[in-house]
This record gives sequence, C-alpha cells and structure tokens, in this order.
Amino acid sequence: MKPVCLVLGAGAGIGGTVAAKFAAEGYHACLCRRSDQAGLDQMVKNIEEEGGSASGHLINAIEENVLEELIISIEQDHGPIEVLVYNLGAQSGMKLLQETSIKEFEWAWRIADLGLFRVAKTLMPLMEQRGSGTLLVTSATAAMRGNKNQHSHATAMGGRRMLCQTLNAEFAPKGIHVAHIVIDGMVDAPDTLGKMLGEEVFQQLRESRGMEHDGLILPEKIADTYFHLAKQHRSAWTHEIDLRAFSDVAWWNS
Repeated sequence: MKPVCLVLGAGAGIGGTVAAKFAAEGYHACLCRRSDQAGLDQMVKNIEEEGGSASGHLINAIEENVLEELIISIEQDHGPIEVLVYNLGAQSGMKLLQETSIKEFEWAWRIADLGLFRVAKTLMPLMEQRGSGTLLVTSATAAMRGNKNQHSHATAMGGRRMLCQTLNAEFAPKGIHVAHIVIDGMVDAPDTLGKMLGEEVFQQLRESRGMEHDGLILPEKIADTYFHLAKQHRSAWTHEIDLRAFSDVAWWNS
C-alpha cells in the first residue's frame, strides 16, 4: 500500500502541483477542491498518465463534518495519511474596512483557521497513535504583516500562523512535523493570481516578470520544497519557512 498525501485546496497552482510531486515520489495523492469537477478529473488523469496514483474529491470545506468524514474515509479506503497539505486560501479581495463585510470576514476565518483546527482535531490523534506524520500549511505574507486593505485576510492568516505554532508545540514532541510555509510573493498560477488579475493582465505579468525572468514563484519549485519538508529528519525539522522569487523584496523590508 502506498503512503497517502492528502491535499486540501488542489487547484492548478500550488495544490495540484504539490499533489503531482508527491504522486511522482510514490505516494497516493488525494486531491480535494471546492469546484470544477472536470478540472479535478483532468489533474487526476494527468498524474495517472505519468504513472502515479491519485484520486479526486469535490468538497465544500466549510460544511459541517465534511473534512472530518473525508479524512476518515481516506484512511479507510487508501490507508494512513502520512502527509496532509492544507492549501485552502482565504483571500476575498483587497478591501478597506467599510468595504469588508462581516460575511467575508467570517468566511476567511472559517477557511483559514476553523478548517485547519477541524483537520487537526481529526487527524492528529491518528498520527499520534502512529507516532509520525506531517502537516504542511500554506500561508501568505499577510500572516506576517497586516496592511490597511487586508482586514479579513491578515486576521485569518495571522490566526493560521498561531495555530500552527500551538500545534507544533503540542505534537512535535510526539513525532508529528508541522510546517508553516509563507508564500511571500506572486505565484505563477492561473487558479489564484490569474483569477485575481484577469487573463490579459496575468499574461502580461508573466511576460514581463515570469517565465525566463524567474520573477514569479514557480509552483513546481514550491512543490520541491514541500516534499523536502516532508522528508526532513526530525533532528532538524523546519517549522516556518518563507519562499519568494530572487528579485522580490522580503516581507520585513517592504
């Protein structure tokens, strides 16, 4: 039986690419996303055509018991989840206070923090019984610095960072690796940056800063880092890491 990597938030950017990386390295990749069944099926098909093992699940992570039931069913159907990648984004747009609705603010918290809490409540006891496991959590610059138009996003990501710290404090001594990964820059991803900017502007940005310029973070290289984190020896675990293109200014200098 193959080891299992569960990716929550498996879009065409970081999540799907990380899933493909783990599948290429011998894992069964479980890809989960909220919408686009055709896109999900194609990602699974691409992995299988490359000789990997994968399955797809269309879920709404906010719904009651969905995450909990998903984890239990995967453990039963595919085997123990050795790596869980929490890649659910909580960006609802760059908005000032009066433009930010209570609904948006609460939604960001539910996705960024409550969802991660629910996953941990279900999976950590199973990993603790096994004495091993890895939880890789995608985060953002907003976890480190709050700007005036990021009320919901910065609050949600700051909470996500603190939850990763508390989980690490409790479960690292029990053999479970928790890593908080700050994506401190723009990712060359159509599902995230492309949707935010629009297809035309996104392509212009790729031509001016991406591709051969290496000014946008490549999902394939992010996936390499995620896999490295999952394979670190416990005598030298990384808890927090930030990734950015060589030409970007780091969050603490901008």
